[in-house]
Parts: sequence; structure tokens; C-alpha cells
Amino acid sequence: MTQTIRVDIVSAEAEIFSGDATMVVATGEIGELGITPRHAPLITRLKPGHVDVLLASGERQQFWVSGGMLEVQPQVVTVLADTAARAADLDEASAQRAKKEAEDALANRTDAMEIAEAQAKLAEAITQLQALERLRKNLKH
Repeated sequence: MTQTIRVDIVSAEAEIFSGDATMVVATGEIGELGITPRHAPLITRLKPGHVDVLLASGERQQFWVSGGMLEVQPQVVTVLADTAARAADLDEASAQRAKKEAEDALANRTDAMEIAEAQAKLAEAITQLQALERLRKNLKH
């Protein structure tokens, strides 16, 4: 019997995923994290990017988070994010527009606050596009 761990991915708006998995992969502050059943307890910040959930059936569920926190407890992994979405639900055209707008804002920067906001929006758009690219690659396999 395959061991699993409960996974909950929650955004400020809604619960995005709740189920059992054999592995969770996310981008933490210091790099990629692979969480499997019986992993040591852990709390870390997440960078904007992907969260992959490997189900016991072998199916891979892919998500995008704007950043947030990841908590590992003996029986559950919880991802808390301001914004989260299934990778398949991301809109590439919107992400491309947001990226262009952020790049334009950086080119026409006026003060430090506007620069920081534009950089954050650019990072968010880029990570959404990367999540879409990862999804496309996995669909080809």
C-alpha cells in the first residue's frame, strides 16, 4: 500500500485543492522542496511559482501560487497563499499582458514604490507563464 499525506492548498479566496498525495513539490525561499509522507515538520515561505502534487494514482496536479507559506505536519501539508490557481486555469494572454504592463512600468519608473510594485507584478506574471510552460511539458509526456 502506498503511503500518502494529506495536502491542502488554500488561497485567500478559496480552497484550491484538498486530497491525499504521495509527494508535493514547491519552490521555497531557499529552493525546491520535495515533501513525502513522514517528512520532518517544517514551516517555510514560498516564492511565487509552482506547486506540484503527485497523487497515489500517479496523476500530477499542478498549481501556481503567488507566494505564501508551506507548513508540514506529520499527517498534512498545508499551502497558504494570497493567490493560488490550478495551472490549467491560468490565462496565458492575461499573464502576457500583465508582464508587458509591468515591464512598461519599470521602463517609465518614477519612484521606489512604483518600481517595487512593478517588479512584484512582473515576477507574478513570469511565474504564471512558467507554470503554464511546465503544464504544457507535462501534458506532452
